Amino acid sequence: MARVDKTLLTLSIAFVVLLIADFLLADWMRFIGLQTLARGAVALGLLVLWRTGLVSFGHALFFGFGAYAAALMSRHGISDAFVLTFGATFAAGLLAFVIGFLMRRYRAIFFALLNMAFSMILYGVLVKTEEFGSSDGFGVAKPTFLGYAPDGEAVQITLFAFTLVLSYLIVVGVHFYLKSTLGHMTMAIRENEIRVEYLGYSAEKAIHIKYVMSGLLAGFGGAIMALAIGQVDPDSMANWTVSGEFVFITILSGTGSVAATYVGALVFELIRTYAFEYAPQIWQLILGGTLLGIIMFLPEGLWSLKSRLLKSKGSAS
Repeated sequence: MARVDKTLLTLSIAFVVLLIADFLLADWMRFIGLQTLARGAVALGLLVLWRTGLVSFGHALFFGFGAYAAALMSRHGISDAFVLTFGATFAAGLLAFVIGFLMRRYRAIFFALLNMAFSMILYGVLVKTEEFGSSDGFGVAKPTFLGYAPDGEAVQITLFAFTLVLSYLIVVGVHFYLKSTLGHMTMAIRENEIRVEYLGYSAEKAIHIKYVMSGLLAGFGGAIMALAIGQVDPDSMANWTVSGEFVFITILSGTGSVAATYVGALVFELIRTYAFEYAPQIWQLILGGTLLGIIMFLPEGLWSLKSRLLKSKGSAS
């Protein structure tokens, strides 16, 4: 019998459950879900790079680029969510493709900080350009879906279902990619890049592909965030603190599974939401303490709890 892909099974069950729950959730829960799916997609792109041994402190570049691309298309009369999302994702991927020719030559802290430098260039352009709304940003019109124009609560319900379907396809695609030859090369490049070159593979080309993939995922997340909030501005879309949030989620999640990034994104959203509501003076301290606790006690992220529980059950039996 063929071996069951447990990750794919878990993702499929979660997809069906969330799709049904979409019609039962309160508006604020659905909004948190949309932010989770948006940020989880960006963290998924960082996971691909992380497994290669590369860390980016500037992925707000592609997140913000995708968000503003969707917003600008909306401003010019395009309202279909499919066109907005795919157009913004493609724009961010194209940007990653161009920058990737430079980025694939760098490693370690140089790779991380060079990404941050590019993201701050975008932030500066957005803040100083009146056509982009300057520091205030500008609004995004309500999206339509292949001609269907929902109203009221139906907008969020439809948008969540739309995002959930695309997120499921994306995470399944990344899952199978990581199981492919090129996907397995991520670990090989991290462990010994020179040996990969000796085997006839180009490490730089492989990193370039992964960088473009991460840019596409971040652009998708930015487009979804713009549609969910209905507003774009530099501070919430392209600032260096936004990049820090994505790194936070990746550390919180761990790199054990593609599903981990969405679990980490959900935990991050819940901690931030409730910390800001009940302790607005120290909510950043709470987030920092959470990150410190994860690094000290769960260095492999929340997903490592699964293996720990399995080991404890095995020793108990």
